[in-house]
Amino acid sequence: MPNAIFHCTFKLKKSADVQAFLQAAKTLNDEYISKQPGYVSWQQLRDGDTWLDLLTFDSMENVKGFEERSAANPNDFAMAFYSFINMMSCKVRYYSVERSYPCQN
Repeated sequence: MPNAIFHCTFKLKKSADVQAFLQAAKTLNDEYISKQPGYVSWQQLRDGDTWLDLLTFDSMENVKGFEERSAANPNDFAMAFYSFINMMSCKVRYYSVERSYPCQN
């Protein structure tokens, strides 16, 4: 079960093609993020022009390690992904999962 969340809200550049952005995200996930220690999942959500990347990991240590590795040396997959984003709009937070309520059906 995931115990930590990487939460990032952002807006795309006005000229960004959403389908190309989503493909860049899939490639980044398949080639890099999904291979990170403790990775569980990545969801991309949108409310109008505000996007939310919600990445789950096994531990806060894994979240912070992922962020440190990614920020220190972004690879070509990350650079392609970032090219769609208005980087000034990014807001990153980390959350610890205190409790989870699974479906009872």
